[in-house]
Amino acid sequence: MNGQPSARNRLLDAAEELAFTQGVAATPVDRILQRANVAPATLYAHFGNKEGLIAEALRRRLQNWDAAWLREIDAAATDRDRLLAVFPALTSYRSGASAARWCAALGVAAETVDPGQQLAETLSQDTQLLTDRFRELAVPVVGADDADAVAAHLLLIFTGVLGMLLRGSSPEEASATGRATAGFVIDGFASSRSAG
Repeated sequence: MNGQPSARNRLLDAAEELAFTQGVAATPVDRILQRANVAPATLYAHFGNKEGLIAEALRRRLQNWDAAWLREIDAAATDRDRLLAVFPALTSYRSGASAARWCAALGVAAETVDPGQQLAETLSQDTQLLTDRFRELAVPVVGADDADAVAAHLLLIFTGVLGMLLRGSSPEEASATGRATAGFVIDGFASSRSAG
């Protein structure tokens, strides 16, 4: 049996390797096809077009990210640590993921002025996952009344951590700073809850 990945997976791997490091607009379809060693018809049969390929590569990346985050949540000892698990998850994920410069979803969103429906939905799924999970994990720590506010703060902090990767911070350094900052926010909401 041949150990080579399927043409579909080679296309997804090539899209990740090229488009998520150099940019979608800066990566012509021909380079993706060449790297994947497939014919144009294969790309169109599996994904419809370049945007469909990019959307599917982002979905695959989001699934892998979600699995890494869930592993860190499962390993956390307290509700507070589960809420903060996104930061060690980022460090763990980046050590094994292909080398996007920062966040593939944010990178694609930043350079795609008018995404098609499929890509727009995929980008929205990334934000929705973060927001919903932060809200869910915040309830036992700060209560249901403040969970939305804490989720919004954590989404902002996490996005800032991702941005720091573009400024040259290591994933470990950026995650540690983000975790400390998020801890201050969470503790502030938690102390308001216990004082009230």
